[in-house]
Amino acid sequence: MSFVPMKELVQKAQKEKYAVGAFNCNNMEIVQAIVAAAEAEKAPVIIQASQGAIKYAGISYIVGLTRIAAEQASVPIALHLDHGTSFEQCVQCIHTGFSSVMIDGSKYPLAENIALTKKVVEIARAVGVSVEGELGKISGTEDDITVAERDAFFTDPEEAALFCQETGVDALAVAIGTAHGQYKGVPKLDFARLEEIVRRVSTPIVLHGSSGVPDEAIREAINLGVAKINIDTNIREAFTNAARRIIEDNPREIDPRKVLGPAREAATQIIREKIRLFGSSGKA
Repeated sequence: MSFVPMKELVQKAQKEKYAVGAFNCNNMEIVQAIVAAAEAEKAPVIIQASQGAIKYAGISYIVGLTRIAAEQASVPIALHLDHGTSFEQCVQCIHTGFSSVMIDGSKYPLAENIALTKKVVEIARAVGVSVEGELGKISGTEDDITVAERDAFFTDPEEAALFCQETGVDALAVAIGTAHGQYKGVPKLDFARLEEIVRRVSTPIVLHGSSGVPDEAIREAINLGVAKINIDTNIREAFTNAARRIIEDNPREIDPRKVLGPAREAATQIIREKIRLFGSSGKA
């Protein structure tokens, strides 16, 4: 099958109280791992391309790889731009075949974020492409942020309601205490804030930076209404650690397939674990 709009996947997840895994890809093996895991678990899945992935592989390669995977798959797959930086980049991704884009205007004041996001929604909706917006700043784990600053970065529930009403986004990424990258400690999520956002907003909610979040916190977030969960760091860790072990155990090995094959299998296993955690197994 071809790509499906992300909107279809997250609306069903929201209704049935599970979350769709959104997994970042960087190369062919990781694309294969995501699809293999989704097939094995009979789960819908979102394949994401970040700025780093686009810079590394190129938009055309990412679309080509994922399209081949989707055409051969029996489960629904959406191809999503993660943290799109501009209107122009979103248009480029839509033009090359993405079924979903994220426009990240969270660094702008609310009015500017709304205007930019609304502009992307208007052009995407005309061609059946889904749009994710972001409100609140989801930091990197290396950021030196005080508690007061941390609270200031969090998504304001009242602003979230206005943002969704004004833009018409299909999904909303919120900042409630997660961060991108590897955590130094255990993240503490603001569930009261999440609950208030869900109470005010009917739009499916997205949790970014979820790789280091404890399983029980992920389950609670889904129970409160999160319908899309982004995973990148855990995949990188599994993939590179497996490749590193092969090279360390066989320093004379020169066949990339014997290094990347086990790395792909390790990535598949961690993605399967996340799919089961999110409750999306058997939901394809």
